[in-house]
Amino acid sequence: MSNKSKIEICANSVESAVKAQQGGAYRVELCAGIPEGGTTPSFGEIRMARQLLQQTKLHIIIRPRGGDFLYSPLEQEIMLHDIKVARQLGADGVVFGCLTADGKVDVEAMEKLMNAVGDMSVTFHRAFDMCRNPQEALEQIIELGCHRILTSGQEATAEKGIPLLKELVELADERIIIMPGCGVNPKIIRKIAEETGACEFHFSGRTTCESDMLYRNPKVSMGGTVKIEEYKKDVTDPDIVKAALAELALKDENDKALEKKTKESKKLKRVKRDDEWDDEDDDLEDEAEDEKKLKDHQ
Repeated sequence: MSNKSKIEICANSVESAVKAQQGGAYRVELCAGIPEGGTTPSFGEIRMARQLLQQTKLHIIIRPRGGDFLYSPLEQEIMLHDIKVARQLGADGVVFGCLTADGKVDVEAMEKLMNAVGDMSVTFHRAFDMCRNPQEALEQIIELGCHRILTSGQEATAEKGIPLLKELVELADERIIIMPGCGVNPKIIRKIAEETGACEFHFSGRTTCESDMLYRNPKVSMGGTVKIEEYKKDVTDPDIVKAALAELALKDENDKALEKKTKESKKLKRVKRDDEWDDEDDDLEDEAEDEKKLKDHQ
């Protein structure tokens, strides 16, 4: 695996996806329903995102609803159809995760979905953070053939989850990518990178923009009893993406310098050892020559 750090942006719209590309994001996870934690985006959104993302990879979340990750046979069929659509529209990857009622990876459901992905990359999303046993889940997800796990280390934020994230990176041993997400931002991304050893990071990098609507009816909310800001929208800010990449670039440069220093140190030790062996060989040759002269003299 490459040691170069990468950023995946959780894009709540095609507009955010394009902004993420402008900021230099390696990959976008396109989602609808962000207040619910992300649900499958529409056909039109996926198609437009694929058309506009030329430098940035496109992954699609496959999640038919908000809430838990215990999916009925009907919901699993919906997910299979959505995976098929993502493939047809040229997505680079899909993002999903299924659990059993007792908090384990639903291996049977996952195998069904994995058989439909073709050559797309697969991320097991934060359903992982709801698993009863993260170490066991890690091994099952690796066995399933997933390429990465998105996780906060089973804490409210990735920063709080650093201890488990570090353990997961070590246990994974480059068999799968552990990608910290939740609460990641330019101020803490370098800390998380340095303390966990992770190389891929997931965050939204959004800022709030005011709606252009002039007429507004304050008595009505499209969210019903759930209060949402209907005259504001959150859009990924390319400057936030750039700031995070700059922090990771510093970390990567430090890693390269340390790696170079370590290699040079090992080389010096090897040269010193070879010199010592050469000196020993010279001493043995001198001793042999002295013994030969002594015998000839006798």
